[in-house]
Amino acid sequence: MFNVKMDEYRDGMLEDLSKLVSIPSVCSKAESGYPFGRESAKALDYILDRASKMGFAVKNVGNYAGHAEYGSGSDIAAVVTHVDVVPAGTGWHTPPFTLTRKGSLVYGRGTADDKGAAVAALYALKAIKDAGVIGNRKLRVIFGAGEEIASDDLKRYFEKEPLPEMCFTPDSEYGICNCEKGILRIKLSETAKYKSVIRKFNAGTVVNAVPGTAEAEISCTEQQYNKIKMLADEKKNFKIEKIDGGAKLTSIGQSVHAMMPQKGINAASRLILLLCEVFTEDEIGNFFTFLAKHVGMETNGRSIGVAKSDKESGELTLNVGLVSSENGESWVGFDIRYPVTADGDKIFETIKSAAGDAGIKAEMQLDNKPLYMPADSELIKILKDAYFDVMGEQAKIYSTGGGTYAREMRGRAVAFGLIFPDEPDRRLHNFDEHIDMNYFMRHSQICLEAMYRMFTAK
Repeated sequence: MFNVKMDEYRDGMLEDLSKLVSIPSVCSKAESGYPFGRESAKALDYILDRASKMGFAVKNVGNYAGHAEYGSGSDIAAVVTHVDVVPAGTGWHTPPFTLTRKGSLVYGRGTADDKGAAVAALYALKAIKDAGVIGNRKLRVIFGAGEEIASDDLKRYFEKEPLPEMCFTPDSEYGICNCEKGILRIKLSETAKYKSVIRKFNAGTVVNAVPGTAEAEISCTEQQYNKIKMLADEKKNFKIEKIDGGAKLTSIGQSVHAMMPQKGINAASRLILLLCEVFTEDEIGNFFTFLAKHVGMETNGRSIGVAKSDKESGELTLNVGLVSSENGESWVGFDIRYPVTADGDKIFETIKSAAGDAGIKAEMQLDNKPLYMPADSELIKILKDAYFDVMGEQAKIYSTGGGTYAREMRGRAVAFGLIFPDEPDRRLHNFDEHIDMNYFMRHSQICLEAMYRMFTAK
C-alpha cells in the first residue's frame, strides 16, 4: 500500500477545481484550432499549465486532448478524464460556474463530471512524483476536451499518441465497470406538407439527458384551450398561457442522465401525450403522432420494436433527448443504450423501417460499440486490490448504460469510480451538480493507490 495521504493536497485540489469550474467549458462550434470551441480549449490549457508547473511533461494534441506524464519506459499506464461539461441548464440554487461550498458539499458544473476527477488524478500523479517513486512504465493522466458530445477527441489524440497498456477512467461508479452498453444516437426528421396545430416545439439541451422542460406554441380554439387547461391542471407540472390565436404550454419533468431515463420524467414526451389527448391525429400531424404511438413515455423501446435485454448488461434504454419543430421542420434526437450482446446496426434498421413506414427520415449519428472486459483480467485485479486496501472491502464488478472513455481503449480499460454506491445523488447532468468532499477525498485516495499499482506493476 502506498503510504501517502491525499488529504495533504486537499487545499490545492480545491483551489484548482475552483478555477477549472469557473471556465464554462461547454463544447461549442468548431473554430480554427479549436475543435470544440474556445472554452473547452481554455479548460484544457488551464489543467495542462498546472501540470507543467508541477514539473510534469505535458502535451496538447490540437485541443482535442492532452496529457501530463511522469516516469519513463516503453509501456504506458493511464487515467483518462475530461474537462468539458454539459450546459448548465436551469434550476440552479448556486451559480453553476462558481465553485460554492456549503458544509462538506461543493457545487458547480463539472465538480462530479468530470473536472473533480481530473483534478484528483493530477494531484495523485503529483503525490507519486513528490514521493520519488520509480515505476516500470510511464504514468499519464489524459484530459479529453469533447467527451460530453461523444466526439472524436480521444480518437484524434491516439492518432498522435500510443494507446496505454492499461487504463481506467473515473467517470462512473464504484466498484469496477467491466461492461458498457453500446450507445446509439439517432435523428428522426420530417419536412411536413401538412399544417399542424403545433407552431413551435422545443425540448432538451443535449441528447444524452432526459429533458427537464419542454415548450410548445399551438393554435387552438377557446374550447380546446379550456380542455388543455383542465387536463394540465389535473396532471400537474404543466403551465399554460393564452397567446394570440392559441396557447403556450410548458411541461416540467425531471432531468437525469440518458443512461437511466427510467429514473427521470421526460418533459417532452409528457407534453406530446397531453396534446394528443386534445387534438386528432390530423390536427397534431404525422411526426408527433408517430412519437406518441411508438415511444410515448416508454424508456425501453418496446413500441418501436427494439426492446432487448441480456444478463451481462441488462435492458436497452431509449431516451427522447432533443425535440424541435418550427415552420414545418421537425426532428427528434434519440439516445439509445443497448446490451453488449445486441447489434447496433440492427436496432437502427428496425427504427429506420418503422420511421420510414410513417414517411419520416432516420439518420444514424453515432454507434459506439459495447465494451466487455473479463473479470479475471490483470487490470481488474490491480483495481480490486487498490480498492480493498483503501476501503477494506471487495469492489463489485458491474455493467452500466453510461458511456465512458474506457471503450476507446480497445479492451485495455474500464471505468472505476468516482461515485460510491451509498453516496447521495450528485445530480450529474442536472442542476445543482456537486461533490461531497468526504467521499471525494476517499475517491482521491483510491485513485492514488490504483495509479501507484499500475505504475509499479511488473
